[in-house]
Amino acid sequence: MFAVIKTGGKQYRVNAEDVITIEKLDGDAGAKIEFEVLMVGEGADATIGAPFVKGALVKAEVVEQTRARKVIAFKKRRRQNSKRSRGHRQHHTVVKITDIVAG
Repeated sequence: MFAVIKTGGKQYRVNAEDVITIEKLDGDAGAKIEFEVLMVGEGADATIGAPFVKGALVKAEVVEQTRARKVIAFKKRRRQNSKRSRGHRQHHTVVKITDIVAG
């Protein structure tokens, strides 16, 4: 059975025991999280919510808080002796899906 959850402005298709990396959520390693479900089921008998499926829940556990690879934003204005380099690292949360409850 799979479910489609929404978090951080994105949608993720998850199964039980999946480990996914999502936008940063509050909580230390070991914290329990619950997600609202947009769609749950298996194949043709999947239930689609409007916008969420009533009674359906995805339970997860925080594995760790991490940061993504550094993205370099480099700007150079040729012949102007002008350049600027900036770096950015996005914060992420690694989550393990423990259970999918289909209401």
